[in-house]
Amino acid sequence: MKKLVYKKLSFDILKFFLITIFSISTIVWIIQAVNFLDLVSEDGHSLKVYFFYTFFLLPKIISNVLPFILLISLFYVLIQYEIKNELIIYWINGITKINLTNHIIKITILFVIFHLILNLGIVPYSLDKARSYFRNSNVDLFSAIIKEKKFIDSVENLTIFVEKKNGNKLENIFIKEKISEENSQIIIAQNGNFEKNEIDNKIILENGKIIDTKEDKQNIIDFSKFNLDLSKFQSNTITNPKTQEMSSINLFKCIVKIHYFNNNNNKSFFPGCDTKIYKAIYEEFNKRFFSPIFTINIGLIASLLLIVNKQNNNYKKKYFFNFCLGVLLIFIAEITLKHLTNSITMIGLYLLIPIILFLLIYSYLQFVYRFKLNFK
Repeated sequence: MKKLVYKKLSFDILKFFLITIFSISTIVWIIQAVNFLDLVSEDGHSLKVYFFYTFFLLPKIISNVLPFILLISLFYVLIQYEIKNELIIYWINGITKINLTNHIIKITILFVIFHLILNLGIVPYSLDKARSYFRNSNVDLFSAIIKEKKFIDSVENLTIFVEKKNGNKLENIFIKEKISEENSQIIIAQNGNFEKNEIDNKIILENGKIIDTKEDKQNIIDFSKFNLDLSKFQSNTITNPKTQEMSSINLFKCIVKIHYFNNNNNKSFFPGCDTKIYKAIYEEFNKRFFSPIFTINIGLIASLLLIVNKQNNNYKKKYFFNFCLGVLLIFIAEITLKHLTNSITMIGLYLLIPIILFLLIYSYLQFVYRFKLNFK
């Protein structure tokens, strides 16, 4: 019988958790996807790149909201059990409150493991996969990003100005291409037209001049028709790997190297691993490896509800107070994550915080169960 009631509790928590995290993550994902529409409208990437980039952001969203959704799930299920008097079934079957607390901790540990899997493997892989679509993408929506009477510089090494635009047809065009530090090319044309097919992406310019500048020397060429290949240009969107996109193995290696070189400000080991950004690297290390450990304390804070009886006049206030404690714990995890990133010693301190909190809350629960409530 004990196994059945434990199994029902686990199932109810998991069911509510999955429904809630799917709903919340979808809402957040849609909001972020809307915010990234400028990848198409301003940076000139294709809808395919936009879709896959936003899609691979979903694991990160799930990882970020997981602690809060778990807190809501535990509180909702336990409060519903109390309201419907379902907790009496546990007491009748000889399950003490400390036994139930231990089971809630076991459930929470499973979520901690899932959170670690997300942070250590799935999230960095998905973020790197999302960034890879930018690395392999050429700007193919010039016609969409070019606006009348505006200098457009969202394309790397290229500035375009158009006085009039009607669909793919352009009038009075100014194009400046930076070829190198000393070399540049300016194209002025009366008319132009975008042309795109499966092979190339170009703009056909008519009646204009090409001004080549090389080491302060200029060479001017008149043309009646000139094809400018647009496929070679890339967006200014950041394509270099970020710290959060680094694999966990490389992140650990980076931590070791930075610690060995004692945060030398002029040392770069591999892409994304640079002593100049050691604080960001330490923060990412804490976030992946140690931040999920805070989640186990959410189960303990939810167990504080077992102390509160609905017959108590202030039980709603106590429920709310306990929930605020859970939210405060999540904030503590985030705040300390930002500040304890100066050294390996600080990383160790960050690890100790959830362990100390766990021992304090668990000891308090044992004290209340045994001496104040005297309930077995």
